[in-house]
Amino acid sequence: MRMGSGTFAACCIAIEVLGVALFLRGFFPAPVRSSSGTEHQAEPPAPEPAAGASSNWTKLPPPLFSKVVIMLIDGLRDDFVFGSKGVKFMPYTTYVVEKGASHSFVAEAKPPTVTMPRIKALMTGSLPGFVDVIRNLNSPSVREDNLLFYLLLLILLAAHVTVCTSAESSCYFCSLPWLAAGGVMALISALLSAVLAALTKPFVDSRRLRTDPGPCPSRWSDVGLLAVLGTVGHALSLGASSFVEEEHQTWYFLVTTLGLALCHEAYSTCFLGGDAEPPGCHRTERGLDSMVPVQGGNPGCDVLELGQTHRRPASLDGPWGRDRWLVLASPWLTLACCRLLRALNPTGVQGAHRPGLGHWLASSDHRAELSVLAALSLLVIFALVQSRCSWASKVALGLGLLGVYCYRAATGSVLFPWQQDNKDISRGVVEARFVYVFVLGILFMGTKDWLKSQVTAAASKVRTRGLWETHSGFILLAALLSRPHNLPVLVSCLAIQAVMAKFIWKPLRHDAVEVTVMHYWFGQAFFYFQGNSNNMATVDVSAGFVGLDTYVAIPAALLTLFATYMGPVLWASHLLNFLSSEAGSGSALSRACFCYALVCSLPASAYIILVTSLRYHLFIWSVFSPKLLYEGTHLLVTAAICVLFTAVDQTHTKP
Repeated sequence: MRMGSGTFAACCIAIEVLGVALFLRGFFPAPVRSSSGTEHQAEPPAPEPAAGASSNWTKLPPPLFSKVVIMLIDGLRDDFVFGSKGVKFMPYTTYVVEKGASHSFVAEAKPPTVTMPRIKALMTGSLPGFVDVIRNLNSPSVREDNLLFYLLLLILLAAHVTVCTSAESSCYFCSLPWLAAGGVMALISALLSAVLAALTKPFVDSRRLRTDPGPCPSRWSDVGLLAVLGTVGHALSLGASSFVEEEHQTWYFLVTTLGLALCHEAYSTCFLGGDAEPPGCHRTERGLDSMVPVQGGNPGCDVLELGQTHRRPASLDGPWGRDRWLVLASPWLTLACCRLLRALNPTGVQGAHRPGLGHWLASSDHRAELSVLAALSLLVIFALVQSRCSWASKVALGLGLLGVYCYRAATGSVLFPWQQDNKDISRGVVEARFVYVFVLGILFMGTKDWLKSQVTAAASKVRTRGLWETHSGFILLAALLSRPHNLPVLVSCLAIQAVMAKFIWKPLRHDAVEVTVMHYWFGQAFFYFQGNSNNMATVDVSAGFVGLDTYVAIPAALLTLFATYMGPVLWASHLLNFLSSEAGSGSALSRACFCYALVCSLPASAYIILVTSLRYHLFIWSVFSPKLLYEGTHLLVTAAICVLFTAVDQTHTKP
């Protein structure tokens, strides 16, 4: 049985996930923890001193105080205590400090600068491991010597950081046996060979199918060339700390350049007719399997070209039709939306401190404006999504979006028209669970239609509707987990998807590979449009508690993961729907899965090599390590996406 390219890509990405997990396990330092008094008995006291000798350990000095109270205030900055702001915000503490009744100092914190590792460092005196940032959400009990067990014996052990950056030890890869190292190199060589074979296959097949000595012209399109150069350039840019800190600028530049390239292609197609094509050439629509004959009378050019630039569709040949203007305006609309979203959530090291439109909307003084914007955004979401849903899903979607607004009103983020004060503010647990019911209902109906398509006559229509309803369930969940001022980000995402699908990808006949790369790029850009960055502090952990009374590990982790990567997930889900709705979509899905896995694996693999070579860099823990965690998590999300693509592709190829 021959393995398809999509299945092969899913298997490769799964192996890569395991490899990255193994690399993370060996890369991050593992602190040596001292034994706890609860696990081991105290050592016996030293023997009595000899006669005539003096000892000072048998009699403890009297305590100065009977009790000690240790108070920790999470997120308290030093400028809130000292200086002019301290007099305003904490007058008594400032008075005690200035009087000299207390000793004050500012400690320099080492990364990761999140709550649990910092408390752990204060209580134990040891350096927490960087991987403790993951345990911040569900911290286990500290089982090493700490102030809570031993208040001013203060017998603290210094943490022994076992990393490959030590000058006396070899790195992880150098410590591998020669046989294992050879196996790794053989696997990498095999993967590279498979990638090169897949990339060169269209050109080899096109040459084999030529029957005319005068072949039709074939070259890379502008968008295809930009996709290759942009993907490789982004992977190489991760070797610089500034590019890692400001990676959002790279993706903003790439999607802006992509929009300009699409403008050029649209104008060339509508006004100049694109690149000339010999009359009578038969070609396939790129990414699909159906043959599309070109009008003309040259029977001698029966050539299957997969990489050539196509002529404009017949619908664009009319004199200044409406479709032509919409095709010309679509890239500019996309560029305008992206520019507005950049001003909504400034991110990165250089822009995080700048007040954006999102900060203005989230302030308590502008709740009325935020309420109107949230209500309009939810209405637009319903209008963009409901057209391809069944009636049951439409009702569930409408009630779910209404529940989203009720949830945000219950938490005090937005206002009801009859709500005048904050007396009715709650955690919104009931409202959020109300939305979860409709999310699960829509996902269930979509999965049911998708499975039903395997046994019904109208399989294509039912399958397409089922996949779209599954996509609608993801959109409803994203609306619930998004902060109110980020709902325009979701609206822009859906609007760009609708415009690009109707007026760019279909009329200009982009192939499956180009459409996949564009979806990936926009997914990455929307990851940063949400306000995310490569800093762990921008992760919105509050999404993991939506609808929960108490902390539950697995649901909280899944909700936080989806809320963080909703941009890439929604664009991947739309890619699946777009390709599944086209004729001959089975092979397109397989190629799209392979391409999506490739463009995600390339930066991750390059970054692991770069991080290994930069392990002595000054910013290895503050800049490169958080990005490494993001890359590993993104690779896990990509593996799940590839599994979904493979599952849908298998149902398409079933007889």
